[in-house]
Parts: sequence; C-alpha cells; structure tokens
Amino acid sequence: MAQLFRPGANTILRLALFAAVLGPLAGFVLLGVLVRSPFATGEGVTVDQPVPFSHQHHAGELGIDCRFCHQSVETAAFAGMPSTKTCMACHSQLWTNATMLAPVRESMATGVPLVWNRVNRLPGYVYFDHHVHVRNGVPCVACHGDVRTMPLLRQAAPLTMGWCLDCHRNPAPHIVPPDRILASDPHAGLDATEHAALQAQLRKIGRDAKHLTDCSVCHR
Repeated sequence: MAQLFRPGANTILRLALFAAVLGPLAGFVLLGVLVRSPFATGEGVTVDQPVPFSHQHHAGELGIDCRFCHQSVETAAFAGMPSTKTCMACHSQLWTNATMLAPVRESMATGVPLVWNRVNRLPGYVYFDHHVHVRNGVPCVACHGDVRTMPLLRQAAPLTMGWCLDCHRNPAPHIVPPDRILASDPHAGLDATEHAALQAQLRKIGRDAKHLTDCSVCHR
C-alpha cells in the first residue's frame, strides 16, 4: 500500500501547530510595541512649519522668555501661539529681508494669520490645561523637554495615557517652586528658601492628589 503522507508531514504539522499558537501571541506583542513606538506616539518627531522657527536661537541663545510668544500659558488651557505682530515686533527691525521670513511679511501685508502646525498633539477626547499645570509647579521641561536646545521643535515625550498617569500618581519628583517653572534644569541646586517653597507646593498638591487619576480630570 502506498504511503499516504510524506516523511516530512509530521514536521510540517508540528510547525503549523506551533505557528497557530504563537502567531496570535506574536501579533499582540508586535501591536503593543507599535502603539508605543515613535511612529504612533510622535515622540522625537519634528513637524514642518510655515517658518522654520528655532527655539535654540530665540529661547536659548537670545534668552527670550517663553511667555513672549506663548502669552496665555499661565492663564488659560491653551498656551497660545505667536501672532504675526509678535514676530514683527522684532523682525520689522531685524533680518527684514530674510528669505525664510517671507511668510511672516506676507501675513503682515495681507492680514492672513500664520497657521502653525501642532507639535505636541493629544487626541480630541483628552483635556489638557496648561495653566493648571504651570501654576501647580510643573516645569515646561517636564513635558516639552529643554526646547532651548532644539533648532527645530520636536515632541520630547510620548504623551501617552500611561506616561501622564505616571506623573499624576506621583507628582512630587516633577514639581518645582514657582520661580523655576521656565528653567532648563529646574531641579538643580535648590537652596533652603526654594526647598521650603517646594515643600509648601507639594503639601498643597497632596491634599488633592488622590483625585489626579480620576477619569474626569482628563476626559470631560
């Protein structure tokens, strides 16, 4: 009687069973890696802008205060973006004919605002309030990294739900005294007075810390 199966049939069956079991598992692992990768989160990615604005030059080398451009960061949920008039406050006198500033001059001449592309993007179902964080001692670098070193702005953190919850569960390591909010290294060399201010800030936050992980804090 002729043999029904080839000699390698058992091996093929074992491999098929092995793939049937591990295939879905590998798929879930791959999906988990993908959703946490910069491809999905945008971490480390730069975004094209109408004008190649350098934070390294303006905030780092020239020392321009963040609030000069982001004027509502201490008073509103949205930090605010620089208007054409803000840019022209300097560039009506400096680099007036620079090619890269042509969109700014055109915006000023036509009255059509510059449209800046968002770098740190959150889903529409997530509520984030800048002034609540800033007024409670969260320094800019905690979320945005040290923008003073960035020729082109990039997203410095994954901004995932897990990343946010890590801070909300234990905010103490991130909090600084109010006068250090804008510092490049806000935790460096705290003196006795600043340390006392920090402890007072932590006590204030501690009273409401148990609510920082409530769903309604970020999802409204």
